[in-house]
Amino acid sequence: MQTGYDQALYLLPFDHRNSYVKGMFNFTPPLDASQQSKVEDSKQLIYEGFLRAAANGVSRENAGVLVDEEFGAAILRDARRRGYVTALSVERSGSDEFHFEYGDDYARHIEAFDPSFAKVLVRYNPGDDDAMNERQAARLRELSEYCRRTARRLMFELLVPATEGQLQSVNGDKNEYDLRLRPRLMIEAMDALQRAGVEPDVWKIEGLDRREDCERVVQQARRDGRDRVGCIILGRGADDSKVRGWLETAAQVPGFIGFAVGRTSFFNAVADYEAGKASREEAAQRIAAQYAAWVDIFERARQARA
Repeated sequence: MQTGYDQALYLLPFDHRNSYVKGMFNFTPPLDASQQSKVEDSKQLIYEGFLRAAANGVSRENAGVLVDEEFGAAILRDARRRGYVTALSVERSGSDEFHFEYGDDYARHIEAFDPSFAKVLVRYNPGDDDAMNERQAARLRELSEYCRRTARRLMFELLVPATEGQLQSVNGDKNEYDLRLRPRLMIEAMDALQRAGVEPDVWKIEGLDRREDCERVVQQARRDGRDRVGCIILGRGADDSKVRGWLETAAQVPGFIGFAVGRTSFFNAVADYEAGKASREEAAQRIAAQYAAWVDIFERARQARA
């Protein structure tokens, strides 16, 4: 199977685990049965919002969900049965260094759900600890080779958190880091991982403010014959206006095929439902409307480019 995926891809990601159960419910793992059920139900609510949006016009072949096995196994099975794109997270939640969620048994879990994508979230800064980066690259190469060997697709969510020195170089200003340093570091990280034998079909990229940075990311993703590799923008839990800007910027660049915007799409709606401030119907409708709005923003910007 040729590496890459270049058709439009509009993901609603809700594979958040440790941060979600703490931030939404103030639960501390391990969860008891009632807590587990409550988290699972909240993810079902998010999925209900996705289905509403999909039923109202989001193209089935382009619409998808990114969910974890721990709280979303039934959702993954149902979405696959309905013909939507599915992505399964395989990384251990809450770890600064990439490890497989199920250790050496990761392949069996992927095969049990047969998702459209196996997805990894990785924190990789080329200026960070070399030994840790080498360990991560070795595990990621193993996953990449497994995906190629079994004709499965790999989605790579690349986060590049600033080192202390990098942040000091911009006087502790995280916005300046995102604008001046992170784009270059992202490209260096992609290059290092490619050279280490990691071959994603889709790169899931933190939002970029400048079109030229989006163009450089695509050039790196598609270098040396990787012509079909796609990039999608993630939301980082940012506010509506920031996410809108990232989508509009990325959509102008060939090679950016879509987005994966999670917390900005669902968090407030779910929180209001859990607090009794919104009915389930109202919360699902809010999620559906927000997800559909992202699709509309991206498609309008892409059409303007064309």
